[in-house]
Amino acid sequence: MDNNGAKEPLLGSLDPATQNAKPPLNKRRFLRCRSAPAMDIVPTEITNGNESVPRNVSIFENLHPSFKKVALYLAVYLGVGALIFYLVRNQIKGMKTDGILDALYFTIVTMTTVGYGDLVPNSSLTKLLACAFVFSGMALIGLILSKAADYLVEKQEVLLVKAMRMHKKSGPTEILKEVEINKARYKFILVLSILLILIISGTIFLVTVEKLDIIDAFYCVCSTFTTLGYGDKSFSTQAGRIFAVFWILTGTISLAQLFLYIAELNTESRQKELVKWVLTRKMTNLDLEAADLDEDGTVGAAEFVIYKLKEMGKISQEDISLVMQEFEELDVDQSGTLSTSDLTLTQSS
Repeated sequence: MDNNGAKEPLLGSLDPATQNAKPPLNKRRFLRCRSAPAMDIVPTEITNGNESVPRNVSIFENLHPSFKKVALYLAVYLGVGALIFYLVRNQIKGMKTDGILDALYFTIVTMTTVGYGDLVPNSSLTKLLACAFVFSGMALIGLILSKAADYLVEKQEVLLVKAMRMHKKSGPTEILKEVEINKARYKFILVLSILLILIISGTIFLVTVEKLDIIDAFYCVCSTFTTLGYGDKSFSTQAGRIFAVFWILTGTISLAQLFLYIAELNTESRQKELVKWVLTRKMTNLDLEAADLDEDGTVGAAEFVIYKLKEMGKISQEDISLVMQEFEELDVDQSGTLSTSDLTLTQSS
């Protein structure tokens, strides 16, 4: 079973001779266990010849509702900010180009905490407005990091795997499996690639349009993306500020997302080491005793899986207790098993 709830047909992969040799009842039931589909996933199929592979429509085709919501928040924030700072433009001092553009540029610079200093509040009102917009902007950046950036990266994962495996003939199944196994690594590679493109394009733009030398241009790029914003180098032309409106927001978010994926890679690496240790170490009598949940002197497949998952840190005793509590509430006749009659009685009560 993968992390998204997708599941490969375990029994279907067995040869006929193996299927005819019926395994013990509890093992067969365990192998045939299916997981409930996630509520936000609508399964369809990618067909490649005779091969069909399920995929997630919400990721690959339609915008996720949370992404739409974040995009709406961003549009409202930038629209309101640009309007307000345009109305108080005479109370903002510095290098100005166009009223609306400067207001939008000032909103972006405030939101991302870059703060070049080329445009600064010059009255009590504009200072208070800047304080309000910097805090609300930082909160919105957090939403964008958790929703929009992940969505945009995941949209490109399959394309990245295809590009990296061009020399191999890989079907949809292999590609989706590769994406799932190395998800964090591909996210890191994608964001790093995007960041490098933004750094190069920003440096070239500053050299050609803002007429900075290459060292100053690169210095301005780095101080912008890290939100250091010394202010000695910034965008002073109208064309430069049009470019900066999109470039600053994308670059600062990409760098923050890169750091998040580095932390995710480190956590994933440690988790894989723990899983490997759990699966390779020898079982002891103490382990068997601890895994025997019903204390009948034997350990079934389900008990063994639960014990190993606890060792891997994937579930906790609290998780098990909550699930068992639900099971006991559904087991109306207290037979130790669930049946359709139990569910019918539960729904009618």
